[in-house]
Amino acid sequence: MKILVINVSVRPESKVIFIPLGLAYVASAIKRHGYKLEILDLDAERPSGEYIIQYLKNNKFDVVCMGCIVTGYKHIKQLARLIKQVNPDTKIIVGNSVASSIPEVLLTNTETDIAVLGEGDITITEVLDALRLSRNLKDIQGICYKEDGKIIKNLPRQPIGNIDTIPFPDWELFDMDKYIESCSKYVVRDPLPVPREEIKALAISTARGCTFRCTFCYQVFRDIKYRYISAPVLVQEMKRLKEKYQINYFMFNDDLTFASKSHVCEMAQCLLQEDLSIYWLATCRANLFKNESDVKLVKQLKAAGCIGLGYALESASPEILEMMNKKIDLKDFSKQSHILERSGLTSWTSIVFGYPIETKESIKKTIDCCIENDIYPSVGYLLPQPATPMYEYAVQHGFIKDEEEYLLSLGDRQDLRLNMTGMSNNEFQDAVHDAMQECNKRLKLNLQNNSLIKTGYYRSSKKILSEL
Repeated sequence: MKILVINVSVRPESKVIFIPLGLAYVASAIKRHGYKLEILDLDAERPSGEYIIQYLKNNKFDVVCMGCIVTGYKHIKQLARLIKQVNPDTKIIVGNSVASSIPEVLLTNTETDIAVLGEGDITITEVLDALRLSRNLKDIQGICYKEDGKIIKNLPRQPIGNIDTIPFPDWELFDMDKYIESCSKYVVRDPLPVPREEIKALAISTARGCTFRCTFCYQVFRDIKYRYISAPVLVQEMKRLKEKYQINYFMFNDDLTFASKSHVCEMAQCLLQEDLSIYWLATCRANLFKNESDVKLVKQLKAAGCIGLGYALESASPEILEMMNKKIDLKDFSKQSHILERSGLTSWTSIVFGYPIETKESIKKTIDCCIENDIYPSVGYLLPQPATPMYEYAVQHGFIKDEEEYLLSLGDRQDLRLNMTGMSNNEFQDAVHDAMQECNKRLKLNLQNNSLIKTGYYRSSKKILSEL
């Protein structure tokens, strides 16, 4: 059985590429199960449409696996159509949030045959075995599929309890040189611990899920308990990656890396014991370090190579925070920001503008909070995603009239796609632009007007107090 795994490029115009971690785990599971596979990496290679067509014609794959976030729905639809045009008998399997959040829409409106819901590590091998042996799919948990013109949704798959048992990806399946170069050149953020030419960076996954349920956010693992890779297991993989690829800068690409101080302590101690001489970034809650007693622990993180932490403010309006279900206090956000600065770590944060009760005043208040904490945020407009409370709100209030038309329009969150505020599009965007201009001016970053929102990466004007 000839199997192809496609890495879909959801931002084909961007020069930045990230190694597709979810796909890497799934492809590695396929390989471990004894199947031979090929990978068509559209993001790393950026081939022409003619090349893709000829590649499919030359190989005649029995199964094609692919997946992406839901904003890439249009790319999945186009690719699925192309695959079936070349070979109508090819079975198309789609995973990630584009499958988990809209399985019925995906199967109804695209040429997809099977949608994998949630974790795909085990599911994908069971599906491939069933296809190879011409077995019925009815007993495979965690999938939705077409059969005799009907859409059938099977029982959900039970999550993998201990993710330490999941092997790390087979990195050799991908062009690591390209991904390391892109991450090192375009993604690693100021301040740099060493000259950029000495940095070899890679994004890795260290946890699955999140402990909270923000109303704008969709997570593939949302109905599954938050889990993280234990520090000893993770650090050994980091050590291996340093030895094999000379990686000295890791970006923990998680919804939430640290949910507890005990996890932070475990990670810091393990890295200090190994003394790998590496640098890394992670994410945490916006109120994890809010007490003076936390300074010692944060300094341990710095000693263990941590450069900074990302944690989401999203809004400084208490009413909007409540509508978001953020469960954070603005005072705690500021306390954490100051504790990190005093301890020598940089803070990064993100903002979501566009909740129905958003006003010019709430926009200004949010950016004023960032200025007060000396942080230039990553800004995005509210992009209601399927299977979230804000998506339901948008549908119920008539903002989304045609579901597939809306899905086909989705793109980056820095572009306004849907305005649910009481402001006109121009008023709304002007208010955001003016606030970001003021933030840029006050923090003395000298960003160009076209980079106020599309900065390319998180920024911060914080001065690192390394002497502390």
